[in-house]
Amino acid sequence: MTIKKNVKKVIGYTFLIVLGLFSGTANAQCAMCRAALTSEGNATQAAAVNDGIVYLMVIPYILVAGIGYAVYRMKMKKS
Repeated sequence: MTIKKNVKKVIGYTFLIVLGLFSGTANAQCAMCRAALTSEGNATQAAAVNDGIVYLMVIPYILVAGIGYAVYRMKMKKS
C-alpha cells in the first residue's frame, strides 16, 4: 500500500516539475499600462508597475499558505 502512495507522489512531483519547466510566458498587459510604459522612457514608472504586479501576485500565495498551515496544524492536533 505504501509503495502505491510513493509512486503517486513521485508522479505528482514529476508532473509539477515538468509543468514548471515548460510553462510559457505571458506577454499580456492592459492597454493603459502598455501605453503608459511605452510612451516615455521613464524607468521608475516601469519599475513601479512591476513592483505592483509582484505585490498583487504574492498576496494570494501568502493566504493559501496560511490556510494550508492552519489545516496542517488542525490535522496534527487531531491525530
